[in-house]
Amino acid sequence: MNRMELQALAQEELDRQGKYRCRLLCCMSTPCISSGSTAVFEALKEALAAGELQAEVEAVATGCMGPCSRGPLITVKTVGKEDVTYENVTPAIAKDIVDKHVRGAAIPALEKYSLPSNWPFFVKQKKVVLTASSEVDPESLESYLSKGGYKALAHVLREMPPETIIEEITKSGLRGRGGAGFPTGLKWGMVRKSPGERKYVVANGDEGDPGAYMDRTLMESDPHRVLEGMAIAGYAVGAEQGYIYVRGEYPLAADRLRKAIRQAERKGLLGNRIMESPFNFRIDIRIGAGAFVCGEETALMQSVMGRRGQPVPRPPFPAQKGLWNSPTLLNNVETFGNIAEIIKRGAAWYASLGTEKSKGTKIFALAGKVVNTGLIEVPIGITLREIVYDIGGGIPAGRAFKAAQTGGPSGGCIPVEYLDVPIDYENLAKLGSIMGSGGLVVMDETSCMPDVAKFFMEFCMDESCGKCNPCRGGTVQMHRILDHITNGTAKMDDLKKLEELCLMVKETSLCGLGQTSPNPIYSTLRYFRDEYEAHIRDHHCPAGVCTFPMRQI
Repeated sequence: MNRMELQALAQEELDRQGKYRCRLLCCMSTPCISSGSTAVFEALKEALAAGELQAEVEAVATGCMGPCSRGPLITVKTVGKEDVTYENVTPAIAKDIVDKHVRGAAIPALEKYSLPSNWPFFVKQKKVVLTASSEVDPESLESYLSKGGYKALAHVLREMPPETIIEEITKSGLRGRGGAGFPTGLKWGMVRKSPGERKYVVANGDEGDPGAYMDRTLMESDPHRVLEGMAIAGYAVGAEQGYIYVRGEYPLAADRLRKAIRQAERKGLLGNRIMESPFNFRIDIRIGAGAFVCGEETALMQSVMGRRGQPVPRPPFPAQKGLWNSPTLLNNVETFGNIAEIIKRGAAWYASLGTEKSKGTKIFALAGKVVNTGLIEVPIGITLREIVYDIGGGIPAGRAFKAAQTGGPSGGCIPVEYLDVPIDYENLAKLGSIMGSGGLVVMDETSCMPDVAKFFMEFCMDESCGKCNPCRGGTVQMHRILDHITNGTAKMDDLKKLEELCLMVKETSLCGLGQTSPNPIYSTLRYFRDEYEAHIRDHHCPAGVCTFPMRQI
């Protein structure tokens, strides 16, 4: 397929869609599927078939729409009218939607299921990576092409030398979305300059943070966006082979990626002589076995090569010696999801989003004690207050905000006094937390902070690969002290021991899992030390979560 054929196929799909007077978009991402959207989608198709309406109305299975806790979700797109989105849809409600929007029936009861167009959850966001996830059919290449898919790849192959691409990514200010925030353009340039007969591109889709599902959603909602970003990266750094490392618990994402790869290969968008150019690039999928440590880049590459997923010392870094001792570019799937938009809209446009040192947008999985949970994409620099109270709708049951955990087990807790601090890489680091891959868990006054720290430490303890002593033994000992604190058997000296253990594990662990595992303890001690002391000194849990044995008189 050449550039002209690509444009013709995209226009053909747009013309096909334009023949329908109404399109019913049903979210078929994992959260909505778990809520029953498969039955809802079947009910839509049955209602259309019963009325012989398929020629003028189309039912489309799409990716994630965002407010996951309100699923199943349906968006009605009618020519000449404003879009309407419905929440908590059942098969019966789906048939009512057809009756109202297709047949014109008056069904006042539907109003309570419709979400307002000016709902802050939607209007406060800035979609870049997720710009089309709520509208494209993730299993249709043509659907992706109708939204401008693969135009960026066609453009770079025809008009942009590799060095120019890397310069554009550098100017955009894009930083790695996997957690560390390393400048993407700088990493690409390092791989480009590294000598080697073969080079590789790897997409990290192995997110394991509790409550996080940003990467899963992107892979299963808009898989071609990830593939296109990887292909552009491969062309820029001189690689002909790519791998997507998908977490084993993400079967739907893996299945849709496989279909997308086959579709792209059949149309000459992946494989040999892409778009009739000299560029060859293939992508294969590798399935993880559920080890959290495989989110660390060196452990991930060991797993890709069929070895045990354990980290190895650096340097050399993957950019010099990665897969099979060859230069390897490894980015998070969200990072690759930004690439096509940067190429199409320009580095200056992307750099206009965000803050001075943290550009663009960030996807967060908003979870915990907040009214509206789900997947959001916001400009970096937005405040926590805007996320929690505008997008999230505030704290349920009129309770007070207490803290927000960002960065998962590697992150920290941000207390109420910092609700108005802009969220970017630098500010989060100053507060003792990290951006991480994008998990954001909101806690209210019923959350016990020592218990929260124990939860995350238990996770790190279980997920430690055991290769280095500080992490293998240190996480166990830190969890043991936290357990003593929350069951009332600790002494004040244990706080000092806990802090000493945190420092030792942070400074001497081999990889990021161990090095960052003390962060939840550090941040909760920093902002909620009084709760730790109340547990130890007074045998009292201010949040009423922990129970203590009866003290002998």
